Amino acid sequence: MTDKGQELTEVLDDEVFVESNDENLMDNVITLEDDNVGGNAAIAPEVGIKFNDEQEWFEFYKKYAYEVGFPVRRRNFGKYNGVVTNVTLTCSRGGQRRDKKGSSLKPQPTIQMGCKARITASSDIRGIWRICTVDLEHNHKTSPSKSRLYRCNRELSAHVIRKLEVNDIAGISLHKSYNSAVVEAGGYKNMTCIEKDCLNYVEKVRRLRLGEGDAAAIQSYFAEMQARSRFYFSMDLDDESRLKNLFWADNRSWQAYKEFGDVVTFDTTYLTNKYDMPFAPFVGVNHHGQSILLGCGLLSNEDTDTFVWLFKTWMLCMHGQAPNGIITDQDRAMQNVIQIVFPNTRHR
Repeated sequence: MTDKGQELTEVLDDEVFVESNDENLMDNVITLEDDNVGGNAAIAPEVGIKFNDEQEWFEFYKKYAYEVGFPVRRRNFGKYNGVVTNVTLTCSRGGQRRDKKGSSLKPQPTIQMGCKARITASSDIRGIWRICTVDLEHNHKTSPSKSRLYRCNRELSAHVIRKLEVNDIAGISLHKSYNSAVVEAGGYKNMTCIEKDCLNYVEKVRRLRLGEGDAAAIQSYFAEMQARSRFYFSMDLDDESRLKNLFWADNRSWQAYKEFGDVVTFDTTYLTNKYDMPFAPFVGVNHHGQSILLGCGLLSNEDTDTFVWLFKTWMLCMHGQAPNGIITDQDRAMQNVIQIVFPNTRHR
């Protein structure tokens, strides 16, 4: 297998956030006499090492993990009076999949294998973070040579970003752009990203690159629709005033939701358009068993922030009335958002 092929098979997730409900974590903060603050050296973590802030100790553990050869995950955290005071960092191979037996005909691959390697740190009233517990034993092989492939360590440099944007406008294929960056870097082993990262970035840029006048034309058309009848729309813009996300619903959708809004389905895999923006319809079922449209969206990205904006906008259109149930695909970002926006809605 080539180096490039190995890259594509080693793409591993590394970010899962699980919030703790414990509000009394200040009682568990360990007080140590040593006032030495941990530096940036890639040394093995030990109980008692101190850091100026959470980010500093996170980078400390990431650097250690990079040299040993395992991916890092921020597993859980606890709060006291709204302030994060306790965080656990683990090996991404920790935990076990919770899929029900027989729930899938084709189970998705997973890197989780119950690894117990982790460290926990707490902050004191001064904001100084201190390592409280350390477990460095892994139940699997580690590989420093693969560290650069783990998602927590990958990033697009400013030079690569500029090359991707310019080449995409010029019509040069992504594959050629990536190979050019590999040559400049002196080989795959010196790259801080993989081709999939470049593809995701280019697709995001394309979704934001609406044709000249298109956003204005959409706004003009929707304003005309709004003047004719009860019509609701909302446009989400980025920092450069470019159209990111769009939502709209007419009077028929609003009236249908009042009668048949008990259970709603939501799916972003239904359709794409010339801008590669996923079409996101809210769909219900009427008393004849027919599908009814309860609102539509065009999205530039399928991340948590985008779904939060879309779901809150839809709720505003429907006068804050949440459905009793909602059915979606198995997108993790969507699952997290539903817990935030629709806390009392059953999700399947």
